[in-house]
Amino acid sequence: MSASKRVLIAVPSYRRPDRLARLLTTLADQREDVAPLSAEVIVIDNDPAGSAAEPAHAAGVHYRLEPRPGLAAVRNTAIDEAISRGVDALVFIDDDEVPAAGWLQALISPWTAGTADLVSGRVESEFDVTPDAWIVAGGFFRRVRFADGERMPAAPTNNLLIDVSVLRTTGIRFDEEFGRSGGEDIHFTSALTRAGVRIAAAPHAVVTDHVPADRATPSWVLRRAFRVGTTTARSDIALTDGSVRTLRRRLRWLAVGLARTLTGAGRWLLGAVVRSTVHRARGARLAARGIGMAAGGAGFRYLEYRPRNES
Repeated sequence: MSASKRVLIAVPSYRRPDRLARLLTTLADQREDVAPLSAEVIVIDNDPAGSAAEPAHAAGVHYRLEPRPGLAAVRNTAIDEAISRGVDALVFIDDDEVPAAGWLQALISPWTAGTADLVSGRVESEFDVTPDAWIVAGGFFRRVRFADGERMPAAPTNNLLIDVSVLRTTGIRFDEEFGRSGGEDIHFTSALTRAGVRIAAAPHAVVTDHVPADRATPSWVLRRAFRVGTTTARSDIALTDGSVRTLRRRLRWLAVGLARTLTGAGRWLLGAVVRSTVHRARGARLAARGIGMAAGGAGFRYLEYRPRNES
């Protein structure tokens, strides 16, 4: 591994100082694993009150406050930091995640080998409470799995390495229109792949994501399915040039959304008739995502992250 390479690990954080402190402790070991490559850490604090400052300073890592609300603004600040510091790669990991042993090395290896511009690791979920059987049957927390080195059309950014040179050459940034709705990561990485950037899967670069009890409920997972549908459609439409093509994409998403809604409703009905939890749950998930796609095609913007009350 080249000693001349420099990596910046960016940790977006919002009012989770205890979990952040735990993550920063594990990152110290991860950084040693990739020596002699230089790996620095920066915490981007999205809390105007600066709740991440104490754990960041205690861990001896870089810290920057970004008070503008939304993950898109935070991630753009991380990009600015990576470019201004002259590092070669930027790694994103969330403050409520815990990396497995060898995570950073597994994430970096495809990039140093020159086989990818972006490298996406695997995310597993850890729950505060055992999820309802309906949620498990519906596969609401099941993620698409990619083989080692497999090319990906887009990727989430909670376990992602980005070659900073592609950010310099393309000028692509996170669209802050998606900051409150979510989906800024898929829009960002989709824009990069359309510009010819290569994203490769690294399934051995594993992090565990914490799922609090209030997110392991049927109402929350259905809202998330709806939101994913809206942002999938909105992202595709936003990346389409020309008014005529844009209109066609809108109509396409309206049609696709309607078809999925009807298919999902049909599967739910089948599940009700045959008393199948799997059919009912997966039908509901498909219908919720379909409704979201149709809504996104119509221009609806769902705010998953509500405006803050700072009082």
